[in-house]
Amino acid sequence: MTPSSQAAPRPGRFITVEGVDGAGKSTHLQWLLGFLQAQQIPVLSTREPGGTELGETLRELLLHHDMALDTEVLLMFASRSEHLRTRILPALEAGQWVVCDRFTDASYAYQGGGRQLGADKIRQLEQWVHPDVQPDLTVFFDVPLDVARERLERSREQDRFEQEGALFFERTRDAYYQRIKADPQRFLVINSGQAIELAREQLMNEFSRWFNRVHPA
Repeated sequence: MTPSSQAAPRPGRFITVEGVDGAGKSTHLQWLLGFLQAQQIPVLSTREPGGTELGETLRELLLHHDMALDTEVLLMFASRSEHLRTRILPALEAGQWVVCDRFTDASYAYQGGGRQLGADKIRQLEQWVHPDVQPDLTVFFDVPLDVARERLERSREQDRFEQEGALFFERTRDAYYQRIKADPQRFLVINSGQAIELAREQLMNEFSRWFNRVHPA
């Protein structure tokens, strides 16, 4: 885009945050938001499933009501379609940056991997709902599964995904790594199994390098 006094707002960047339950995403996501705000970046913070009034209603159903796997996947993408249309895309087009707690990588990981649906149906829905929209950056917080489970058990009441067993989360984590292997340039992999100060230092260093590359002073 050519700068001028009449130029449209700078296109926003789309950042997603991923990881298995118990990886510490929420803690580090607040740092990301604070970093961007300190750089005077207009930023929208949102989440999936959810992000809209309809999406939050669907989130309650998805997290706390049993349902068939196909129903679960379709509801995830219904929520995502509304989220994109009413919040994410308008924000990006207005020049805001969007930081989203989970996006379609989570569907590949949780439904495709954890629930063993496979990638093909997820890919078909992805091509229908957002064929031309992908995150500019995905920050993946990795953690040993026994550490993640210990954190969950001492933190809060668990939803129906968090109540799944070890094999489910092994498949989910493996599916995330398949996504990383397929598109390594899009991902920052942060070791969130280490002390929070060390994980934060790694996040700060790697995210700052990416930020300075895409948003030079």
